Amino acid sequence: MSKYVKVKKDSCIACGSCGSAAPEIFDFDDDGLAEVIFEGDGNKGVTLIASDLLEELNDAIDSCPTSCIKTAAAPFA
Repeated sequence: MSKYVKVKKDSCIACGSCGSAAPEIFDFDDDGLAEVIFEGDGNKGVTLIASDLLEELNDAIDSCPTSCIKTAAAPFA
């Protein structure tokens, strides 16, 4: 099952674990915090993450020390 994903930036500590686990999905923004970059999402949580990247996404979620990666079955508003 595919998912939508977003980083809750007020909880991000910029440790980089999400980008290490899923570099096609996450990178740092201009402020040095993690954001969703997959297909130009810009951390809006409106781009469906491809099913072949779900293992990497789950690894990123599991490795995040602040649990700031949020997922949903529908796009974030």
